[in-house]
Amino acid sequence: MNKDLTVGKPEMVLRSFCLPLFGSILFQQLYNIADSFVAGKFINEDALAAVGNSYEITLIFLAFAFGCNIGCSVITSMYFGAKNYAKMKTAVFTSLIGSAVLCAVLMAFGIGFCDDLLRLIRTPSNVFADSKLYLDIYVWGLPFVFFYNIANGIFTALGDSKTPFYFLAVSSVSNIGMDILFVAGFHMGVAGVAWATFLCQGVSCVLAMLVVLLRLRGVRTEKKYAIFSWKICGDIAKIAIPSTLQQSFISVGNIVIQGMINGFGSGVMAGYAASVKLNNLVITSFTTLGNGISNYAAQNMGAGKMERIPAGFKAGLKLVWTIAVPIVALYLIFGKYLVWFFMDEPSEMAMSSGLMFLRIVAPFYFVAAVKLTADGVLRGTSMMGKFMIATFTDLILRVVLAYILSGTGLASTGIWCAWPIGWTVSTVLSLLFYLNGPWKVHKEQNEKEEHQYAGYHHCRRP
Repeated sequence: MNKDLTVGKPEMVLRSFCLPLFGSILFQQLYNIADSFVAGKFINEDALAAVGNSYEITLIFLAFAFGCNIGCSVITSMYFGAKNYAKMKTAVFTSLIGSAVLCAVLMAFGIGFCDDLLRLIRTPSNVFADSKLYLDIYVWGLPFVFFYNIANGIFTALGDSKTPFYFLAVSSVSNIGMDILFVAGFHMGVAGVAWATFLCQGVSCVLAMLVVLLRLRGVRTEKKYAIFSWKICGDIAKIAIPSTLQQSFISVGNIVIQGMINGFGSGVMAGYAASVKLNNLVITSFTTLGNGISNYAAQNMGAGKMERIPAGFKAGLKLVWTIAVPIVALYLIFGKYLVWFFMDEPSEMAMSSGLMFLRIVAPFYFVAAVKLTADGVLRGTSMMGKFMIATFTDLILRVVLAYILSGTGLASTGIWCAWPIGWTVSTVLSLLFYLNGPWKVHKEQNEKEEHQYAGYHHCRRP
């Protein structure tokens, strides 16, 4: 159901809108967690390392799908907030057409160069074949990934966060069952893990797109709308390209880091593969909540209600921190059991590496939450240049420090230490950019007008 985010108390509006998004991303992460769990428990440690190794490359493709999602969602939100439904529909169909072209290009790239990417990150010979097999199947399923992400972006742009939740809940649970059936029942190995994801995402994508088209059909427009607009395509690109660059460069950075980790052997690889899944569950959840704040900010900006944006930031940060508290406690207290969950008979190296990663990174989730909340506002209000500065600072620091610290006596532990340093510095930048956003000028102008109005009436008193 479509929902106007420009009315109502910001805290209540964001809570009702963002909590289903949080639930959605939990189920979305079940896809990846299920893959790693089944690979580690029902195959072997090398299979877990192969899936984790391939995952870093799949994040590059996901970065482009994420960019299309955000670009479509923000621009559609603005037109929806402004009640310009004709241009809103044009934005949706323009996004679909542009995403189809981009997806075709990425599929061609993936088919031709996945082998080279695996060699580039120094994939060990004992996991190379399984890593390649997983990636090959994943690339053929890219259309499902792209159009499903676009569908989710459209739903959230219209203020509907519950429909994506329902789709993800069903498809994620189905994926777990399919993983176990293909691997434990049919003994398909890593290929079974990949095919299960392929099939479940495919069904979800088709159903989600059907619902989107029906939803758009129910929105009445007073005049005809264009199926494609170069201007709107450019507006979407202004949001999508920086968002894609953010995610893709982070993914490239993670691939570089994965290459460093691979140099320490399959034991450290397996431990990292398990712990980074747990880390990505948190960061992706916070990012998704940030996307919800982007939709809130975009709708209110489109409606000219700038004064509601700072209130939305405060409400969003309160919500994200509330979620962070139990997660940090869980990872610090029960981290050993969470890492063990992914492996049947973990080696001492795998267990100690995964546990050390969680102990170093988890306390800084509160810092990352501030950055991702501020980033949500910056992105939703088209402040993409400042958004990119903070993002690249995080990436560059993380990669450079991982390289430097891993060469010291800290070894792989030095790589884990790069995460919180990058988050802390980039958070300071994102927060400063947010605090000096256009709503600050808007607030100062309103205060000045109120002061002048009060002075005028004071002068007119007899």
